Amino acid sequence: MNETNSVLSTNQKLQPFLLLSKSVKGAANAKLIMDALSASGVFVFTELYESPNLVEASTLPEVAPYYKLLSIYLYGTWKDYKQFMSELPALNENQVKKLKILSMATLSESQQTLPYDMLLSELDIPTVRELEDLVIDAFYQGVLTGTLDQRKRQLQVMSSMGRDLRPQQLEETMDILASWSENTTRLLQALDAKIASLQEAVQMNDQAREQYNNEVEQLRRQIHSNNNDKATKPDVGEWDELTRTMDVESGAATPGDERGMRKKGLTGDSPFSDYSSERVKKR
Repeated sequence: MNETNSVLSTNQKLQPFLLLSKSVKGAANAKLIMDALSASGVFVFTELYESPNLVEASTLPEVAPYYKLLSIYLYGTWKDYKQFMSELPALNENQVKKLKILSMATLSESQQTLPYDMLLSELDIPTVRELEDLVIDAFYQGVLTGTLDQRKRQLQVMSSMGRDLRPQQLEETMDILASWSENTTRLLQALDAKIASLQEAVQMNDQAREQYNNEVEQLRRQIHSNNNDKATKPDVGEWDELTRTMDVESGAATPGDERGMRKKGLTGDSPFSDYSSERVKKR
């Protein structure tokens, strides 16, 4: 049985006592309280505690101790009852068991792992066997869910039924929730600022990458263009050699060129020059 079903069940089982509270007057409210505390499966008492006739009767000396006892079942523990036992009515076996089960629910609010030694002390239970029987009964009633670890001697609580709110507990809870909401808002604002900063950094990186790629592409094109120019324009040495050859063919060789041409047999001092003259005379 989960927590929601458990609360619905105990509320349904409380309904007969709420109906009776509308008609019960005066000292009869004391018996009504004791009957509700003994009823099986009833673990939530706020509606009964706030019923108009019971509130009115709580000022009566014969009802006031029972009304105070009812408040302990709302949000108190077995230790609270022991502290004021002399001022409160005596409990029967079922009422003792119920208060101890509710005490375990309260203890589980602050820690999920409840050692056997702590439970034995808090609940005044003499043996481990009696403690385990009580825990199993709490499981069966839907007040607790969890596991018993006999080797480690501890109760591991997975969930527990919510108890009635103590006086001022609602305001305390609202304050805690308000503080949590403020902290959450500040955290979300910090996260939004961090996200905006990261987005700006990403944008700047993208722009820098784009600029870098453009500069690389421009440099690549420039290098390609220079290579094309070198391929179409002759070397300076090749250009001078080509110019001298053209001057020789046109007869405009320079003195320096003639010396070179003599060595190559290209000037008038060549043995072939007379032969050429003779052929011209014959013609």
